[in-house]
Amino acid sequence: MQAAVKTEKSRMRRLRLLSAIGLWLMATAPAHAFVAYVSNEKSNTVSVIDTDSWTVIKTIKVGQRPRGIEFTRDGKFVMVAVGDDDRIEVIDTKTQEVVDSLPSGPDPELFTQDAAGKLLYVANENDNTVTIIDVQKRIRLGDIQVGVEPEGMTISPDGKTLINTSETTNMAHFIDIEKRQVFANVLVDARPRFAEFKRDGSELWVSSEIGGTVSIIDPVKHAVTKKITFSIPGLRREAIQPVGIGMTRDGKTAFIALGPANRVAIVDAASHEVTKYLLVGQRVWHMDFTPDQKYLLVTNGLSNDVSVIDVAAQKVIKSIQVGELPWGITIAHP
Repeated sequence: MQAAVKTEKSRMRRLRLLSAIGLWLMATAPAHAFVAYVSNEKSNTVSVIDTDSWTVIKTIKVGQRPRGIEFTRDGKFVMVAVGDDDRIEVIDTKTQEVVDSLPSGPDPELFTQDAAGKLLYVANENDNTVTIIDVQKRIRLGDIQVGVEPEGMTISPDGKTLINTSETTNMAHFIDIEKRQVFANVLVDARPRFAEFKRDGSELWVSSEIGGTVSIIDPVKHAVTKKITFSIPGLRREAIQPVGIGMTRDGKTAFIALGPANRVAIVDAASHEVTKYLLVGQRVWHMDFTPDQKYLLVTNGLSNDVSVIDVAAQKVIKSIQVGELPWGITIAHP
């Protein structure tokens, strides 16, 4: 009898121990890994990064001069603009191979999708138009005339307004999505490259590469209300060239890539003041958050790598070598 009791007690202790170990493993196990796709403009490839191991797990050969890159809304495909081939190539995320293409205008650069992922709006740098594409039918629906050298593309949170920036005209164009017409133009500083709305739709941020500023635009009044400027000791002003912009989901913090300054500026999104500069790779260009927003990955064109920023700690924790002249990046679940 006593032996049976001892055996049962021993069994219960083992069960409790195994349960405790199981709970500890669950608590300490890494979050489900995300996968990042990086367009390498010079090597004509897309690097696939596993964000658990922070390593490149595959290199995909694509068309010539890949730049703008983004997941489809359902996460099944990655679209990449191959500018010198005048099309958008489609990568199947399961096979990690190019399986299709979408028609665009000449030299597509950046693009954006509507909330449903049905329509794609593409900035065509060489013919001053924005092309509208039906993603499912793989057909071109029409074009919208904009300024010279269109690049930056974004849609307002309410889904009603499309924004395009034109590098040579130095404007942010407000386009009525339903009418497919430009209804307002806002002059910004030289060579606007990227546009990003605050999630509440209260502000539109536009980076001006040569002007060295980020313009804050009131999207109702269509007017610049403030400009963010940057100053880094030891660097000439002309070396500070804002390009990519990323905002945290809570709308409190913005990260701005400063090109050949090799820095990412951290900005208080309420006060519009720079709070910190992070040293990254050479010629930092575009960026994307992991879906949990724990990390921000930025592409560094001249050092051919991607810097990983810990968002909460506001520090660079890793550098990942990719292809030649990394340009764009997009991240989603595998």
